[in-house]
Amino acid sequence: MKKIIDNKRYDTESAKFIGSADWGQPGSFEHCEEDLYRKRTGEYFLHGFGGPQSKYAESRGQNEWSGGEQITPLSLESASEWAQANLSADEYESAFGPVSEDDGDVLIGVRISANAKRVLDLESSRTGKTQAAIIDALICDHLR
Repeated sequence: MKKIIDNKRYDTESAKFIGSADWGQPGSFEHCEEDLYRKRTGEYFLHGFGGPQSKYAESRGQNEWSGGEQITPLSLESASEWAQANLSADEYESAFGPVSEDDGDVLIGVRISANAKRVLDLESSRTGKTQAAIIDALICDHLR
C-alpha cells in the first residue's frame, strides 16, 4: 500500500518490514492485522487492515461496512511501545537494538536534517558502529 500523509510518502513495498501482530480468527469479520515498518528516513508507520467488524472497517453506505486498510505514521516512542507489546524480544531488539537492563540507556526521538541522516548512515556503514553509538559519542565527546 502507498499513501501520502502530510506530504510524506509511506510505501509498504519500499519500507523495511519490522514485524506484525493479528487479532481475531483469520477469515472472520473481526480479524485484523497490523504490520510495523521503518522507512529509509528512519520514520515508522503501521499498515493495518481488517474485516468489516474490525477497527479497520470502512463505511460503504447506510449500515453497510467492508474491510479496509490504513497507514498510520508513528513516532519512535510509539513504534517502540507497539513493538514491545506485540513482538518477541528478539524481533524487538533486532529493530530497536539491545535492551540495557541497567537503565543506562534512554530512548529519545529527534528530528534531524536529511543531510545529517545521510552523513550518519555513511559513518555507520564506514565504521560498523550503530547510529546510537555514533550519536552518543558525539554528544559525550563534544558537548561536555
